[in-house]
Amino acid sequence: MTSPALTTQSHTLVRHIGPNWFASVMGTGIVANAAATLPHRPPWLHAAAGVVWALAALWLVTLTVAFAAQWLRDPARARGHHADAVAVQFYGAPPMALLTVGAGTLLYGPPLLGGAAVPVAVVLWALGTVGGLVSAVSVPYAMFTREGLDGDAPVPAWLMPVVPPMVSAATGAALVPHAAAGQARLTLLLACYAMFGLSLLATVVVLPQVWSRLARHKVGAAATVPTLWIVLGPLGQSVTAAGALGAVAGTAADAHLAEALALFGVVYGVCVFGFALLWMSLAVAVTVRTVRRGLPFAPTWWSFTFPLGTCVTAASVLAAHTGAVAYGWLAVGLYAGLAGAWGAVVYRTGRFLAGR
Repeated sequence: MTSPALTTQSHTLVRHIGPNWFASVMGTGIVANAAATLPHRPPWLHAAAGVVWALAALWLVTLTVAFAAQWLRDPARARGHHADAVAVQFYGAPPMALLTVGAGTLLYGPPLLGGAAVPVAVVLWALGTVGGLVSAVSVPYAMFTREGLDGDAPVPAWLMPVVPPMVSAATGAALVPHAAAGQARLTLLLACYAMFGLSLLATVVVLPQVWSRLARHKVGAAATVPTLWIVLGPLGQSVTAAGALGAVAGTAADAHLAEALALFGVVYGVCVFGFALLWMSLAVAVTVRTVRRGLPFAPTWWSFTFPLGTCVTAASVLAAHTGAVAYGWLAVGLYAGLAGAWGAVVYRTGRFLAGR
């Protein structure tokens, strides 16, 4: 017999779900994935992170079913996401949710899935990559050609549809050694670098507009403040991707090219991570200011998690490639903040779904 509380939560989820809710899968999955990269971690953390990955996978299935149910029960509401200037940006979240869970499958799936872990991870990566490329093209196309989708001004959410290819690049690095040696492996490596460039240059186009808008029109409504953290996503993920791809380049490319790509990962990573820390400082300051004045809960709170998680993996990659102890302990400190933020957002999300 289904409990009334569970039924209420299910109805609430189906009624309110939009593509933005898949950010909760991203935010949960990155807690697990980032734990595996830490240079300093207690022995129990791997098992705990495996549980979190399993929760992310189950939540991905739950949201997918709820999203499908909304299309069946209330197609008008579901179609409304396409016409909303903010909601449409978050169509990049479902592909990134697939990519995040897929990356965790390689890390934590073998004990449960055995030899199927790699094929499952490949399928999730392929689905997420195709979906991410579609979002990177279709959402900007809609903004360029349809009235009403440009919004009032550039906002950090504009980055959401163009970030997925960067996530594909970062998570695809782990699949490069699993590809067939020779041209297949080299093609996968170069495809990941192409997606790295696609997302990076799109971010370079959008980010100055966001900075200008914030300087001219200020941060806006309190509920939108968490979206400032979205900017950390492409920054941290690009550092992670550059480092991770450089680390596996030797398995696919000749020695000279592999050495150059590895060096690029370090130089690029150190420079961009510096800007990421600047933006993080601004985001923290604005968030603290807003919390003091009142920060109402909204699904945008999940913006506190995945972007911060990418900075954890970025610091871990830089620690591994440079040998700098400071990066290693910075990764640990950022992970502690990520775990705390995730716990708080999960608690508030549960209360929201329970109608409290």
